[in-house]
Amino acid sequence: MTTPTDNLRINGDRLWDSLMEMAKVGPGVRGGNNRQTLTDADREGRLLFQRWCEDAGMTVAVDSMGTMFARREGTDASLDPVMMGSHLDTQPTGGKYDGVLGVLGALEVVRSLNDLGIRTRRPIEVVNWTNEEGTRFVPAMVASGVFAGRYDEAWAKSRTDAEGKRLGDELKRIGFEGPEPVGQRKLHAMLELHIEQGPILEDEGIDIGVVTHGQGLKWLQITLTGKEAHTGSTPMPKRINAGLGAARIVQLVDEVAWSHAPLAVGAVGHMEVYPNSRNIIQGKVVFTVDIRHPDKAVIADMDARIRAGAAKIAEDLKLGMEIEEVGAFDPVAFDETLLSRIRDAADRLGYSRRDIVSGAGHDACWINRVAPTAMIFCPCVDGLSHNEDEEISKAWATAGADVLLHAALETAEVVG
Repeated sequence: MTTPTDNLRINGDRLWDSLMEMAKVGPGVRGGNNRQTLTDADREGRLLFQRWCEDAGMTVAVDSMGTMFARREGTDASLDPVMMGSHLDTQPTGGKYDGVLGVLGALEVVRSLNDLGIRTRRPIEVVNWTNEEGTRFVPAMVASGVFAGRYDEAWAKSRTDAEGKRLGDELKRIGFEGPEPVGQRKLHAMLELHIEQGPILEDEGIDIGVVTHGQGLKWLQITLTGKEAHTGSTPMPKRINAGLGAARIVQLVDEVAWSHAPLAVGAVGHMEVYPNSRNIIQGKVVFTVDIRHPDKAVIADMDARIRAGAAKIAEDLKLGMEIEEVGAFDPVAFDETLLSRIRDAADRLGYSRRDIVSGAGHDACWINRVAPTAMIFCPCVDGLSHNEDEEISKAWATAGADVLLHAALETAEVVG
């Protein structure tokens, strides 16, 4: 039996225009974006989003971690809302769609409901989480982590960037330290639309990824301390080379990840060497290790082997070593009821779909601790993300937002 809402679609042209307009804020150098969290560009993007939400008849609230909640009222104010959204901050050389599609796709759902005169029993809220990327301030997904009780707010606000600026101070500086206590806002469920950031959907010609699980991850920061010395006049046996130790640990991380193929991944993503001079042997190297897998036990094994192997490398090379865990979350299983609604919506609308595991972390992974949560993926070209060449098509974005519309409507309960 069909209902009047079975074939509803969002306005794909308007969604695409909004994505392109937001991409003008904090432009990159070759077509992407540099809208890092709590910068002036982030503030400009937030204000544009706020204006669009208010134009759509929503009220916007901000919590003390800077997360924005735009609310469309339901017919029953006593009911908890259905949240949709993601993040507007980007990598330093980020694309136009990572996170942004989830926020503006959710906004387009509300705009389309307004166009069609559709009301829901539950309120609907569009959310923009602060500091999802974790590039400027570590760890990633910090505001949603505070919201879900994973991180202490004071600790989160004490995080500093490369210039020593505190997250809390930057929130105040751009005017987005809101009055609402973090975590006070209740929710019935959350849906997050996102680009896949991987090649599977495009390679298989699939429209919609139904994200059943999120990989767990662990971030380690390793500091190796050696001895600065002249590269030309120091005999090889006399060298205490922190750079050599770092190189061997990079190889170790790769070997450990391969030992748990095909699902495990691991790499060193950020590295700073000191004094970074062409004719001085490196006296100190600080770098991060990123390991991920959908099985918590495998992550623990990878962590233990990397720690033990790194300690042996440091001992053999007479290096000092410190290891600090700077980020982690356990694997996530998303809500089966919401996943069924996403699958049904894709089928009803004629979109191909497949179940998929997210290799990246997302705000939904933390919110899953406090409410039923699910994610929808759309393809991206060559699986490329965290890169200015990141690209999707209007059709992919539209299909993802169409499915989001139907899953949200079923969860928020259409009136009449």
